[in-house]
Amino acid sequence: MTTLKDTEDASETDLAKHDDDDYVEIKEQMYQDKLASLKRQLQQLQEGSLQEYQKRMKKLDQQYKERLRNADLFLQLEVERNYIKEKKAAVKEFDDKKVELKENLIAELEEKKKMIENEKVTMELTGDSMEMKPNTTRKLRRRPNDPVPIPDKRRKPAPAQLNYLLTDEQIMEDLRMLNKLKSPKRPVSPSSPEHLPTTPVEIPSQRYEARIEEGKLYYDKRWYHKSQAIYLESKDNTKISCVICSVGTNEIWVRKTSDSTKMRIYLGQLQRGAFVIRRRSAA
Repeated sequence: MTTLKDTEDASETDLAKHDDDDYVEIKEQMYQDKLASLKRQLQQLQEGSLQEYQKRMKKLDQQYKERLRNADLFLQLEVERNYIKEKKAAVKEFDDKKVELKENLIAELEEKKKMIENEKVTMELTGDSMEMKPNTTRKLRRRPNDPVPIPDKRRKPAPAQLNYLLTDEQIMEDLRMLNKLKSPKRPVSPSSPEHLPTTPVEIPSQRYEARIEEGKLYYDKRWYHKSQAIYLESKDNTKISCVICSVGTNEIWVRKTSDSTKMRIYLGQLQRGAFVIRRRSAA
């Protein structure tokens, strides 16, 4: 009885040992299969034929293309936005320049209109005339002892060229000066003391040095520049507070501080003393 029981225990022990060996063998086989599968997948991944790799790569490619498309759309939108912005700025600058040009031309025409009206009033008060009388020449009789004059064969310059060298303002100023120097003569008898020869009296006229160089005015041994505060004195002792607003090639523009109106002063007027410039403090 004891022997039979021992035999059964031994058989169970052998069976359990056999089962353990089978389990180890199966486990080893599974390990080898998984290892082989991983190696196969690694090989396919290196070759680019792995299905999982291709699937994920396709998704990444779609994301990449989508991002490029969004970048192109953003670039187009940004370019269009900058274009619209620049176009609006160009239109605004053009409109501003157009308005500024129109205002400047209107101001210049108004200033010319005021100057013409002032000239008209001055002519009515002083009796000046705009009519240019032809110059008449008188030939004097030659005295017996005078030498015979030799005719000048050189070509003389045309007097009409002087019209282009003087401005309208300078011509009007010269006409007013000539009319002021004229005085009506009264008929006198030979026995009158007034008929006796007298020494002509010259009317002194002060000349001022005035010129424009490099955008600055040189007047009466002093330099004047744009935005400088000055006093402008006229022949009737009128003193005006002004500011030089621009310096041209043959004239300057000044702005009155009282009403901000502009006046144009020519170099010829400064040289003849029609206007006198004095310095003043900016305050």
